[in-house]
Amino acid sequence: LDFQNDTYSASLGYNPEFNTDEIRINYSSLTIPSTVLKYNIQNKEEEILKQQEVLGGNFDSSNYVSKRVFAKGHDGDTIVIEPFRANAFPVIKDLAVDRSAFDRIQQAGGFVSVNTSGNTQDANAIPIEKHDADKAFDAATCIGCGACVASCKNASAMLFVSAKVSQYALLPQGKVEATDRVLNMVKQMDEEGFGNCTNTGACEVECPKGISLENIARMNSEYLLASLKG
Repeated sequence: LDFQNDTYSASLGYNPEFNTDEIRINYSSLTIPSTVLKYNIQNKEEEILKQQEVLGGNFDSSNYVSKRVFAKGHDGDTIVIEPFRANAFPVIKDLAVDRSAFDRIQQAGGFVSVNTSGNTQDANAIPIEKHDADKAFDAATCIGCGACVASCKNASAMLFVSAKVSQYALLPQGKVEATDRVLNMVKQMDEEGFGNCTNTGACEVECPKGISLENIARMNSEYLLASLKG
């Protein structure tokens, strides 16, 4: 059987019929929840009979990648490493992943266009309510480390993207391009292969900068309004 995974656990399940071409197999891995398979020995066909539900819904195993790597220790012993990562973050080397997907999301709309003709208005000349300014600065503290994606069971990048959208959505300088910004950044996020948000809150807990889930709610509101505008 090809389980299409380097790291998994498989065993024969309950097979009460001895004179049969079909057997049941229990299977699970770092990316696949506990599953019961029916396998036909003659035609090599398999069918999923039962699979454990992942709480929160919207779980997609294709958002994750797991593999087995062998390394040599200082004493010569072989160390078995089984890294588990989001599919959108390719592994570069041990303990290092490629987070350039975040850069492409930022390039899709995480900026404001400024007139540099010489008549540029000083940003400090625009009055902003302190509450909004504080919220914008809080969102802007996101460093794009990817801890939110790593901690999320869906490999969602919603906390990162919502922080980048919020830091501009809360300020008058970001209002002009607000519609294109949120539509383009969310589209790029989906194209990168990140998963959906199911509001479990693990990202907020693990975020070293304490980015709030309020930003996700704000981005969802911005996205809805932008979609209605067409």
